Amino acid sequence: MSLIDTTTTIDRTARLAAPSAAIRPTRSLRRTTVVSGLASAAITTAGAAAVHAAGVSFAIGGEVIPLAGFAQMTFLGAVIGGVLLAVLNRRSPSARRRFLQIATTLTALSCVPSIAWPDDIATKLSLVALHVLAAVIVVPVLVRHARD
Repeated sequence: MSLIDTTTTIDRTARLAAPSAAIRPTRSLRRTTVVSGLASAAITTAGAAAVHAAGVSFAIGGEVIPLAGFAQMTFLGAVIGGVLLAVLNRRSPSARRRFLQIATTLTALSCVPSIAWPDDIATKLSLVALHVLAAVIVVPVLVRHARD
């Protein structure tokens, strides 16, 4: 056996032993949605707590948004994204592109109340930044499960 034959055999064995992207089992969309939603909720809530500690009131119409509200709404957004992607995977031939278009549009639309309702500019900017932060965490993780 020559050196070339040995190298070829080693390469072939390594390819068989290392799972490829096509063969490697991926986590289910459901599990990914829950994990990314929980992570995003925790990070967004921590960000809201830090911004609130820095002096941003998060007051809308005289009532302050509770920190738990950030976690709940962020997680809900992730679940909506996961359900949307599952539907697109079943019904759309270009699920990845459609998901990115819809997720971008929904993120922008979710920022509209954050701009319209608070009186304080710091609250407006913080809420928009937290919406974008949540989307930056969840959307790229979910899009890995999109079929095209």
